[in-house]
Amino acid sequence: MSRVERWERRAEWPLLAAAVAFLAAYAVPIVNPSVSAQVTRVCSVVVVVTWVAFGVDYLGRFLLSESRGTFVRRNVFDLAVLVLPMLRPLRLLRFVTLLAVVNRNSARGLRGRVVVYVVAGTSLLVLCGALAVTDAERGASEANIRTVGDGLWWALSTMTTVGYGDRYPTTTTGRFVAGALMLGGIALLGVVTATLASWLVERVAEAGESERAATHAQVEALTAEVQALRTELAHRPGPQLDALE
Repeated sequence: MSRVERWERRAEWPLLAAAVAFLAAYAVPIVNPSVSAQVTRVCSVVVVVTWVAFGVDYLGRFLLSESRGTFVRRNVFDLAVLVLPMLRPLRLLRFVTLLAVVNRNSARGLRGRVVVYVVAGTSLLVLCGALAVTDAERGASEANIRTVGDGLWWALSTMTTVGYGDRYPTTTTGRFVAGALMLGGIALLGVVTATLASWLVERVAEAGESERAATHAQVEALTAEVQALRTELAHRPGPQLDALE
């Protein structure tokens, strides 16, 4: 196990805790805009602390990597997660760390991991999309997404590609969130389709294997019967054995 892998193994659960804390701190002022100034300050501090935690994780893996150029190329998204959150809604990108941890700690089978990943990914995308679009749209004069409930309804209809049109973003940031949510929905749909296709192929392969095993057993049984007949005829006088041959 490399030094980077050991670091990642040790950092999995602390990063999971940081991601959950970040989402809670980000969500509280959006879900309840009337919270006290003290609560808002605490949430802001938590957001900064979690940002630092993700930065330390990235820097640690970078310094431990044997090929730092390769590390940067393979972890462009992790770097973007740290750089892009200058815009508040984009800070939710850091919460995708939870998906990586869930994927590594879910069922051992590949299909089990995919199912858990899809369910967790869909739930997180809907929740994060709802929070981000509500945060972006709430203060706009022409906005029709003003509550978290409106944001959840919009996120669900967007993720499922239904798109009723009764709720839609009017700000540039809100439209960016919409585009990201649409791409996420398409990607998750592709994962689900690939998983179902893999399951069907495996079922067909198992059925074919069962048929081949049954045929092989029948051939072996017939071979044994013929061998028994040959043995029996070999102990009898006359041309029976030659006739059988």
